[in-house]
Amino acid sequence: MKSYHEILTIASSALVSLKGRQLPVIDILEPQSLEYAQQLSKVISKLSPLLGNMIEFSTVELLNTFEWDGIGIWKRQDPGFPDATFSSSVVLPNPGIEIKTWFPFSTEITARFKDSIMHFADDQINVAMIVWLPEHVIWGKPTIIDVWVGSASSVAAARDSHYHCPPDYLVFEPEDTSGRTVNLQQTNTNGYKFQGSVDDFMRAKAIVESWGPSSLQYSSSPEYQAKLQSLLGSFTYRLDTNFAKMDRIGHPSLEAFKRKILTTEYKGNTIQYWAKLFSAGGPKLDRELSRLIK
Repeated sequence: MKSYHEILTIASSALVSLKGRQLPVIDILEPQSLEYAQQLSKVISKLSPLLGNMIEFSTVELLNTFEWDGIGIWKRQDPGFPDATFSSSVVLPNPGIEIKTWFPFSTEITARFKDSIMHFADDQINVAMIVWLPEHVIWGKPTIIDVWVGSASSVAAARDSHYHCPPDYLVFEPEDTSGRTVNLQQTNTNGYKFQGSVDDFMRAKAIVESWGPSSLQYSSSPEYQAKLQSLLGSFTYRLDTNFAKMDRIGHPSLEAFKRKILTTEYKGNTIQYWAKLFSAGGPKLDRELSRLIK
């Protein structure tokens, strides 16, 4: 019988093999005028939420085409975490894949990852970043440009390490809500940014230094979280609504993947150049759009 590690490895490899595949969920008609192409270039990114949902659905269908020896089946969780989970009574813990999508003509990867590292002790969940573009830049069928897969635990660790910097920035684990019903359970971390005066900051810094040499190293332990709570209760902080954007966490493998995508040639230009054209507009973009709709 396959272990959950083996199932997760097979499923992750299947997602990587999606590179270059078109998704037959929508087909954007070719613009018949420059004016229409200009308008389309402004709104094409709004397809991302629709494509994200369809990619999740298609992924589960794909994974269930594999032979799993009757020990389980892949199911989509909407809502729920992760997006795709291998439902089985004999393979425990159930492996899963959290699916994120990226339309790289946008300014950044807007997907967030807030789930606590405490949920990945068995390394049973991976994160997949699926990059898509229309086959002809602004029209045609959505095409998967590339796929990155990494462990959820490594993503969470990179996030916590990147953000956590007491007393300036605090990362908090979710409360213990295991006694609540599923829809009321908390699984997300949160970030808080210091908002007090300079004098308050120096006082807070002295408190952190009193914790010892390991005071700056993040920990999810109840003891360390209690210390952070004492800072939150003594000084002014604000909840950071931009916390946990995957574009900013500094995960080495994901950063390398981002650079690879942005320098990839696509229909005559690098993806990064296309993104700059769409952002700036003007005559250069008009020339490229005219070339696409000849």
